[in-house]
Amino acid sequence: MKTALIAAIAENGIIGKGNEMPWHLPSDLKRFRQLTLNSSVIMGRKTFESIGKALDKRENFVITRNPEFTAAGVRTATSLWEALTMAPASETRFIIGGTEIYREAIQDEIVDILYLTRVHGKFDGDVYFPEYDNSKWMLVWHEFHPADEVNPHAFTYEIYIRKGDS
Repeated sequence: MKTALIAAIAENGIIGKGNEMPWHLPSDLKRFRQLTLNSSVIMGRKTFESIGKALDKRENFVITRNPEFTAAGVRTATSLWEALTMAPASETRFIIGGTEIYREAIQDEIVDILYLTRVHGKFDGDVYFPEYDNSKWMLVWHEFHPADEVNPHAFTYEIYIRKGDS
């Protein structure tokens, strides 16, 4: 079973602003859906609230410190580790945010693969992707997409695997 992290990150490290994404890239949203479909998605409560609902055709896990938190279509956990143990063993588990969940997953070497979208541009925001040791990761694929009539910003898809993994 693989555990993956998926994120879209601006050149200045921004991943969010005011509980929303500071850009709109329909192609990236479509790719996110394709990659995570029929898998488990693990997120923090704020990320869930920014999405506004459970993601369809995926098993949704929300990490929260609030034992009273409930939402339709989600299972709650009090920690990343608890969410990981609850996720079905036969599926890829996708960690989809936010910053603290990303940080813990990278630092504790929980993730095997990074699916990153590098949004070409600097954006105003209040949520950053955590810093990490890039020397522990190997870029295995990338694909540049220029801005066009559908996607107002250029971006590059990147896939990394943790060094030492096969």
